[in-house]
Amino acid sequence: MANAEHGGRPTEALGATAVDGTRARLRAARLALWLLAAVLAVRQVAAVLTTPSGERLTTLETWVGPEGVLHVRGSLYDSTQFTGTPLAGLVLKPLTRTAEQALGWGWTFGTLLLVVALGLVAARALPQPVGRRTAILAAPVAISLLVLSLPVRNTLWLGQTSIIPVLLVLLGCFAARGQRVSGALIGVAAALQPTLLLFAPLLWFTGRRRAATATGVTFAAVTALAWAAMPHDSYTYWVHHLAGVGLGGPADSLANQSLHGALLRLGLEGPLEIAVFLLLGAAVVALALRRAVRYAHDGQLLLAVAVTGCAAIAVAPTAWQHQLLWVLLTAVGRAGKRARDRMVWPVAVVLVMTLPAKMMLPNMEFLYPVRDNVVLLAALAAATAVPFLSRASRHFRSPVPTPYAPPVPARFAFVPLLPFLRRVLIRPNLLLELLLIRVTYAAYAKVRLAATGGSNSAGRARAEEHGQQILDLERLLHMDIEHAVNHAVVKIGWLRNFFDFYYTSFHFVVPLTVLGLLYWRRPVDYRWARSALGFATLLALVGFWLYPLAPPRLMPDLGIIDTVHGVQDFSQPDYGTLTHLTNQYAAMPSLHFGWSLWCGLVIAIIAPRLWMKVLGLLHPLFTAAAIVATGNHWILDAAGGALVVGAGFGLTYLLQGPRAATTVVAATEFSSEPSAPAKDRTPS
Repeated sequence: MANAEHGGRPTEALGATAVDGTRARLRAARLALWLLAAVLAVRQVAAVLTTPSGERLTTLETWVGPEGVLHVRGSLYDSTQFTGTPLAGLVLKPLTRTAEQALGWGWTFGTLLLVVALGLVAARALPQPVGRRTAILAAPVAISLLVLSLPVRNTLWLGQTSIIPVLLVLLGCFAARGQRVSGALIGVAAALQPTLLLFAPLLWFTGRRRAATATGVTFAAVTALAWAAMPHDSYTYWVHHLAGVGLGGPADSLANQSLHGALLRLGLEGPLEIAVFLLLGAAVVALALRRAVRYAHDGQLLLAVAVTGCAAIAVAPTAWQHQLLWVLLTAVGRAGKRARDRMVWPVAVVLVMTLPAKMMLPNMEFLYPVRDNVVLLAALAAATAVPFLSRASRHFRSPVPTPYAPPVPARFAFVPLLPFLRRVLIRPNLLLELLLIRVTYAAYAKVRLAATGGSNSAGRARAEEHGQQILDLERLLHMDIEHAVNHAVVKIGWLRNFFDFYYTSFHFVVPLTVLGLLYWRRPVDYRWARSALGFATLLALVGFWLYPLAPPRLMPDLGIIDTVHGVQDFSQPDYGTLTHLTNQYAAMPSLHFGWSLWCGLVIAIIAPRLWMKVLGLLHPLFTAAAIVATGNHWILDAAGGALVVGAGFGLTYLLQGPRAATTVVAATEFSSEPSAPAKDRTPS
């Protein structure tokens, strides 16, 4: 009985039950991830195949269309848009006219199968030892990320072959038996994309010299075969165009994420640009190969391959979007000794490879050089700078743990606390926070705009109908003061200017300031407050989607004066389209008031002095006056904003538990040993 639990069950039986429960959860998670991967794949294929034939698989048309590779007379590069190597054209030549009828469907599904194979090979190539959970979940996660990535989506849409060289390299490094077969596969990949010859020195310096020799011999042999079969085209590609330089779109296009394209976009031209490109390219290759060899000797061959691929992207004359999968593979590298830093690089890579650059950085002119080259910068960082950990490091498998406050259930014990909302006692990684805040806001702006069909004028009739409903309800409740307040403020110049300034400026400045101060001075409360704000904003997006609402200033015949944006021409069908950045009919609930109320409540709860609490609570009052005086919101919009903010705090409490005590002394940014947590103080 001494070894039995209180329930009378032996400890061993309880242990077996726990193991069985863990296995069941892993099986359920694996099934869910495979279903997610299948849904994403079907969605991507459907998006391609349901598009009119003239708008999809446009690159494939250069191979099989009336003027494509199969039917061209003369040079491939003179009469078509073909940009591949002569070997690629030679391989496609045997395709027959009968295959063209179903080639679009066959090509799309064939590409999808290549993506699945690529994900499976990458999952099996993870550095050993691999935990049971990772081994079970790696394959569906890898395939899902590949399907979501911009290179794969671009490949499916255009009908490109860029996945084939990546898959050949991975097969040569991780699946082929024998060094000669391995080198032959990589040699064929290099014949399709010449910069992949960088893998030959990687093989050589890691002791696989037969494979390196086979790579060079295979590359030379298949290139010579293509030269013998197509001498004029081979001369055009290898000599006249210097291995494809100048083929395809303009080299300074934003889609060209190579050093050559970046230098052209920065204004360098002619011999100076060529000299700088060669110098920088040589430095990148030297650093990348040195790092790749070190990682290969360390047992991280997949990371070594990905780093070499990133170097190939940088030094290629043209690296179009569909050729950039190597950057995504660098997510397998582990950077950061602390647990809170471990996810920075993988998250950054996934976001860079799945989201448009405009979502990554704000639309500010001084950031254009970074935004226009964000994938190249990620490739350069992976190839030359990111300090990936060695497997010999004690932090490789066991990073410095993050201190948590003891879990305290919320009022409703039957609601499970969410693990990712655990009450952390130190501040999160700043770069990761900024990245996620920026991407979240970009997604928020897109959802707001999509709520009315993708344009501000698309939902005009419905929004105006809802506006009339709100006005009728306010009249019933004797709350329709918008017109009176608006016209009273317009008559007082300084008051009008004050509310205009308050409306346009404080909406972002105050919440960002509160978040910044909390992050720096009160990191324990930062996470709690940020979670509440996130829940409130998410609920508001649901409101924008379900109930598009015209604000008073955009209601015809109401007579409200738009003090901020100026006079609107109601006779124009798209009069509500004031900007491409926001949805003018996202008025219910009011996040102007909601975010200000969040600021006021957080300041009132956390501020140490009474005058600070009072000042914080004045902010939502001034904001409420501003949104009504400027004609941008109804009174009930503010009520809706208060409702979602209250729900945000409630959900945070329900799913996270009471906030950790503010008396906890958090570890500083550069401290390696976090402070011991104090006891929690549960709010009364």
